[in-house]
Order: sequence, then C-alpha cells, then structure tokens
Amino acid sequence: MFKVLHMNEKYPTSSPSVLHPEVYGEKGWTYLKFSFTYYTKAIECFQQALELQPEDSEWNAGLAIALYRKESDSQKGSKTSLNIEESLAIKQLRRALQINPADGVLLSMLAIRLAVYQNHREAKDLIETALRTDPDNPHITRYVAKYLRNQGDVDESIDLLQQALHRTSESAFIHHQLALCYKRKKITEHHGNRKAGQRWRRQCIHHLNRAVQLKPTFVLALADLGLLYGEEQNLSRANELFKQAAEAPESSKSIQQFFHVRYGDFHFYHSKQEAEAITHYTKGLLLLPHTWEQKQCAKKLQQIADRRLLTEESDGPALALLGLVAKAEGNKRKAVELYEKALDCDSNNEEYLSALLELRMELH
Repeated sequence: MFKVLHMNEKYPTSSPSVLHPEVYGEKGWTYLKFSFTYYTKAIECFQQALELQPEDSEWNAGLAIALYRKESDSQKGSKTSLNIEESLAIKQLRRALQINPADGVLLSMLAIRLAVYQNHREAKDLIETALRTDPDNPHITRYVAKYLRNQGDVDESIDLLQQALHRTSESAFIHHQLALCYKRKKITEHHGNRKAGQRWRRQCIHHLNRAVQLKPTFVLALADLGLLYGEEQNLSRANELFKQAAEAPESSKSIQQFFHVRYGDFHFYHSKQEAEAITHYTKGLLLLPHTWEQKQCAKKLQQIADRRLLTEESDGPALALLGLVAKAEGNKRKAVELYEKALDCDSNNEEYLSALLELRMELH
C-alpha cells in the first residue's frame, strides 16, 4: 500500500478523485493478495485501471485472475448454472490472452475454467501450450497439475507436482495439491489393497502437514488433515487441527461449509460425539445451497434422524432435524409436516413453533 501512496504523490492528477492507472492497478494487486473478501475490490480497481489504459497487459491479466478466483470460489463444490458465454472469467481470460498470448498461467487458468463447462478439447490444447511456453514455472505447474487431477490423470499430476517441489519446496499450494492426488489414490485403491491405502494416507498426511506448516491458516488443508488423523484415531491431534482451522481468519462460505462437513465427519465417524456432528452438519447445511457439501450434510443428518426414529418414533429433535433438511432442500410442505410432528412430541418447544410459523408464512 505504501507503493500505491508513493505513486499517487509522484504522479498527481488534475482531479483528486481520479487516480493514475498504475495506482488503480497496484491497489488491485494488493487486494488480490488478501483473502477472498477483497476479490470484488480487486476487480473494481483493475476495471478502473482499464478504463484509463484498456490495452495494458498487466491490468487485463490482473482482472482475469481476480475474476477467475471469484468465479472458481463461488462455484466450488457445485455445478455451475451459468452458460459458458456468461462466464466473465472466461471472457476476460480470452481478452488478456489476446494481448499476451504467451502467458502460461492465464492459459492454464482458462483451461481449468473451460473444463468446468465440458470444453475439454480446447482445454487440453491450452494445457499443452502452457507447458511448452514455460515448463519450469511453478505457478503454471500447479494449475496444470490441478487440471490433470480433475480429469483423472492422477499419476501424471503427481509427477508434475513432484518436479515443481524440486524447484520450490516452500509452496503450501503444491503440497496441498499433492495431498489431494494421494487422497484420490487412497480412495480408489483402498478397497482392493489395504496396505496401498495406508501408504497413500501417510503421503497425504505428510504433504498436508507441510502445507499447514507453510501456511498455518490454510483451512482446507487443516480440515483434511484433521479428518485423516481421526482415521488414525489420533483424536487429540485431530481436535487441535480443527480448532486451528476454526480460529483462522474469516474464509468464504464455501470453505466454511467444507470445514463443517469435515468436522462433522470427524465426530460422526471417529469421536462418536453425535451432538457435535449434528451441530457441524447443521451449520454446513445452511451455508450454501446446491453444493456437494450441502448434500453431504443433508445425507448425514437424515441418517442420524432415521436411526433415532427407529428406536423412538416420537423423537421430537429427530423429526425437527428432518424438517430442517426438507426446508434446506426446498421441500417446504414436507418440512411443515415434520415440524408439526415434532410439536406433537414437544408442544412447548419454541424453536419448532418458530420454524413452523415461518414456513407457513412462506407458503402463503
């Protein structure tokens, strides 16, 4: 930010409300270095810089990266409802590449976004071009490896990421990407070969530990690592990691939802604290609709409620839990029926009554 102030003092404009494009651009890069909450401000700054210098390659690249991050984050864990023509990130990535066609990072980012829209042929061509452009660039490597993993080419992705580690071993992102690759191998090979599954889990733990050492606020890595320690019955270490993730600076709703799914799974499968599992699955359920994580929360809450109702048909909390799931899934009439049944079990429960009244108002 000192650089921004210095540039503004060095190159004053005719109006105090109008800044030089370099000032807008540097502000954009500064915001982009912060958390997701500043992506919108970064986008605005780059757009203001481009109003003054529309052909500048740096500001076009900055806007493309900011839009890529915001769009990727908003769609994480869910199928996109946009058409490819509506993707602002894809439009701006193409625009930036018209000005600088040899930018391997932008090429690989565009490939990842195109793959989301099933445009695999062009995406593959872009990946090959990016690797030819600058094969030793670790930023390109990590995006290419992510693309390959998403396409199921896990071993090829691992090879690329291991090569990148030889060049830059201090990247939390690369260690996290490697852990995700080994996690994929653990899942696919666990049923047929238990020893192989254990080997891949140890690799996951190793790389996730390195990731959180390098970036202690890396919530995605902390939550995955906590669950893996839960699998190994190291419950104290797992709880430490989940607590560390919970105390990290505010993250996006998609990351929060991911965290609550993982913490819920830890309590559901490993600590056997059902009340804690319900708490985290409920928080995850209510954060973002239509995501894979929300579906997982709904599925687990349904399992818990159904199991309790097998033991006791008049279990009010279990019926209310099913009502909450039905409401979150958009089935409000079913939710009303379930909350009515919950009230039959506990007629003085203000929480059930409040939820029921709210649903009835929404239906009329």
